Amino acid sequence: MKERISYYFGCQLIPDVSVFKYLGITVRCELNWSDHVNHKLRKAWKTLRFVMRILKKGNNNAKHLAYTAQVRTILEYGAVCWDVYREGRLSALNRVQNREAKYANNINVSGWETLAQRRLIARI
Repeated sequence: MKERISYYFGCQLIPDVSVFKYLGITVRCELNWSDHVNHKLRKAWKTLRFVMRILKKGNNNAKHLAYTAQVRTILEYGAVCWDVYREGRLSALNRVQNREAKYANNINVSGWETLAQRRLIARI
């Protein structure tokens, strides 16, 4: 059996954990990003529903601006880290953007950069 190594910071033992949050990004010891992506999806849906409730009678430009400022920033935070994981949850991420486009009176989503394109630009 492999002996575990204990790490100390001064006299304080640093605990061994399998999941931790650092700068708002949930990291697993095996670098599986599902916890982080699922958390961001839940937070983005919650924020989108809030924006939709507040801007019921707002114009399309205000709705799009609110989505860009509030929701898309949540979806893109830390994407440089977890973008390689995207295969399994890509459609779920795009559903949030498509729902916003439908809410803003069927704004043509094709004119927007997709989330995948924005992640690619961020990686570059």
